[in-house]
Amino acid sequence: MMGKSIQIREATLKDLPTLLQFEQGIIQAERPFDPTIRPDPVNYYDLEVLLSSEESLVVVAETGSQLVASGYVRIKKARSYLDHEDYAYLGFMYTHPDYRGQGINAAVIDRLRAWALKKGLKEIRLTVYDENVVALKAYEKYGFKKHIIEMRLPGQTNDVP
Repeated sequence: MMGKSIQIREATLKDLPTLLQFEQGIIQAERPFDPTIRPDPVNYYDLEVLLSSEESLVVVAETGSQLVASGYVRIKKARSYLDHEDYAYLGFMYTHPDYRGQGINAAVIDRLRAWALKKGLKEIRLTVYDENVVALKAYEKYGFKKHIIEMRLPGQTNDVP
């Protein structure tokens, strides 16, 4: 259970240096699951845009003056054949290793979910590597269900007969 000293708040540009470190932590954690991630330096997100957009919310978990977790929600357009026009997409889900297993990720998702619902978004999605069992279990514990699996054919296309 999350300790009382952990607060979830909206991130600001002042948090950017730590958020950039969190981003690198995510990339480092995901490299073993995805051989197609380019060599460093690499970034996943335009954090300044996410922090300033009305179409997204970035939150952090903080204890004292130390940031220990992050996440974002942004509005995405749904495919034309789905029964909703827009949906909430969660990303940038990171918890410092020293603070994992304390319910912080669930509290971050709670805050992101509340924002999405306030925006009228009832469909909430995220992506996670199929081999990332720890993350899968955490999201399933929250209530997420596996929905679709994206597959890839390893190797170069010119190697295919």
